[in-house]
Amino acid sequence: MFGAALAVGVTVPIGAARQAWAASTGPDPVRLTLPVPTGPYPVGTVPLHLVDTSRPDPVAGPGHHRELMAAVWYPARGIERYPPARWTSPAVTRALLTSAGWPADVAVAPLTAGHEGAPVRRTGRRLPVVVFSHGAHDHRADTTIVVQELASHGYAVVTVDHTYDAFSVFPDGRLTVPLDRPALTPRDFATDIRFVLDRVEDLAAGRNPDAGHRPLPAGLPGALDPRRIGLFGWSKGGTATALVMSEDQRVRAGLSVDGPMQPTVTTDLDRPFMLMSAEFPRATQPSVAEFWSHLRGWRLNVQAEGAVHSSYCDVQFLIPQLAQAVGMSDEELQGWIGTLDPARAVRIQQAYPLAFFDLHLRHHREPLLDGPSAAFPEVKFLP
Repeated sequence: MFGAALAVGVTVPIGAARQAWAASTGPDPVRLTLPVPTGPYPVGTVPLHLVDTSRPDPVAGPGHHRELMAAVWYPARGIERYPPARWTSPAVTRALLTSAGWPADVAVAPLTAGHEGAPVRRTGRRLPVVVFSHGAHDHRADTTIVVQELASHGYAVVTVDHTYDAFSVFPDGRLTVPLDRPALTPRDFATDIRFVLDRVEDLAAGRNPDAGHRPLPAGLPGALDPRRIGLFGWSKGGTATALVMSEDQRVRAGLSVDGPMQPTVTTDLDRPFMLMSAEFPRATQPSVAEFWSHLRGWRLNVQAEGAVHSSYCDVQFLIPQLAQAVGMSDEELQGWIGTLDPARAVRIQQAYPLAFFDLHLRHHREPLLDGPSAAFPEVKFLP
């Protein structure tokens, strides 16, 4: 969240707000909130600890393998006995705030719509799957608004932390933070994602991929449909999405959320792909324009007026809550979220990814993708 916004090179003037916080008397932490998803189903979630025994760990040394933390989000039932999951752990929240220059105790992470461990809602048909890849110096929860929206409409969504370019906590309490070395590339992210796709196949076959064999929610084994897999990513994760689709036919549709497409992806792609642009539009980014020219199938590029790099992520909704509490100026806030209204950004985040995956994984015609909509006047269709 906060660290990711700084990592992309945006200059954010937070000094005055930080001083206002420090000067206040006995401030209580800001208890952040997330919007409620709009779908008809309650949401469940479960974390997974995954170990790729085919790859050595680039930091831990000999005898250690690549470890990833992931989560599965899904339509649930009987949620009453299952508490809402936190957006991130307290350790990750403190690390994120500190990385952005805030006091570690300035905010409490929000609760999500996901109820940890709740049984899966089954309707007789397997659930379409969407996998999410985050950006540089980020974490898997950073598009929870999108993720829980998809789950509330009947998708299984798998999110993953790219260890050493993510803020992540493992079951034994280890906290890992982004490192400059090893510097993970979009290709490294893509390798992680392909490993996660293998684990999706495990779940689809009824196997438990968790390294510690922790129990899975009732109904999750065998619930996922490996023939209907979509993929989306933000920033570096958007580039990784394009790389995965260029080499893995299991992914039927891909969405890049302001991915810079560096290194340039030059492989022709005949499956559906959508760009949600902000600071990396085709008009100014030759690498994005080059990738667009290789899209031979269904394609769409939209851009919301006033959006910045993180406007399609949870930051757009969370930072204003923090800003109001600590007295951040309008100028400081705009450095974080641009001029796109946060409430409108939430509706865009909820509507456009859902419409894209509904069209290409469920074959539901979506008029929202046919052209500009009166309901979303700020969203422009780029020819």
